[in-house]
Amino acid sequence: MAQSTREIKRRIKGIGSTKQITKAMELVSSAKMRKRRIMLDKTRPYYNTVLENIKEVLENVNVNHTLLKQREVKNALYIIINGDKGLAGGYNSNINRLIHKKFKNDKDSISLITVGAKSKDFFKGRDYNIIESFVGISEDPKFTDAKKIGNLAMELFKKEEVDEINVVYTDFITTLSYKPTILKLLPSEKIKKEDSGPTTIVDFEPTPEEVLEFLIPKYIESSIFGALIEASTSEQAARMTAMSAATDNANDIIDELNMEYNRARQSAITIELSEIVAGAEALK
Repeated sequence: MAQSTREIKRRIKGIGSTKQITKAMELVSSAKMRKRRIMLDKTRPYYNTVLENIKEVLENVNVNHTLLKQREVKNALYIIINGDKGLAGGYNSNINRLIHKKFKNDKDSISLITVGAKSKDFFKGRDYNIIESFVGISEDPKFTDAKKIGNLAMELFKKEEVDEINVVYTDFITTLSYKPTILKLLPSEKIKKEDSGPTTIVDFEPTPEEVLEFLIPKYIESSIFGALIEASTSEQAARMTAMSAATDNANDIIDELNMEYNRARQSAITIELSEIVAGAEALK
């Protein structure tokens, strides 16, 4: 019985050490999530401004831009944004399953740009066509990262190697709510010319074509950057939630082990007292 109490104490100590790690990870993820939410609030107005400017140009002039061409979709590009690390509940697997379920029987119809080691490893192991992989940027993305990804995607679209561009990410709603999302970037209904009735005469400097040449890449880059920030915020929220649940589970296990330890000690003491009483009776 003494051996049993020692074993229980070792288990309590081990789970206590794990609890310290999960609690620390919870606090770190909470701090990172707050920073990402601040960044998220800053990126959304920029994205909306660029989008409205594109619409304004298209409403007033008829421009046939390379990046706005509609064509038959033979090969679609999917930019998949995921994490580099685990321990975030179902965050990584939700995105991976979303695409794999959709295209597992039609892999030749898509090409991938993966962001995050988890997506890279998942789709590489299932023989998808990965054009480029970006790792080490998922937790703290920069606009330069979005620009690199966007430039690569637009170049593929211009060369007609892909016929549409989509970004797949986790949309942050609240700390406890986030969902996998597929956003079509090109050709997109969001930047489609709107029928707003009679148009006003607007002069564009230098020309409408050159204005769009500047705005459309900014739209792609800001959309990708926004998706990176949404995904990063969701990842930290998912990890914070997962680590909080792990800490709570550790507390529950420690409570149960403490009760088991006390019962073992009580049983050992009872046995010892019984042996003492039996010995005393034998001496009478």
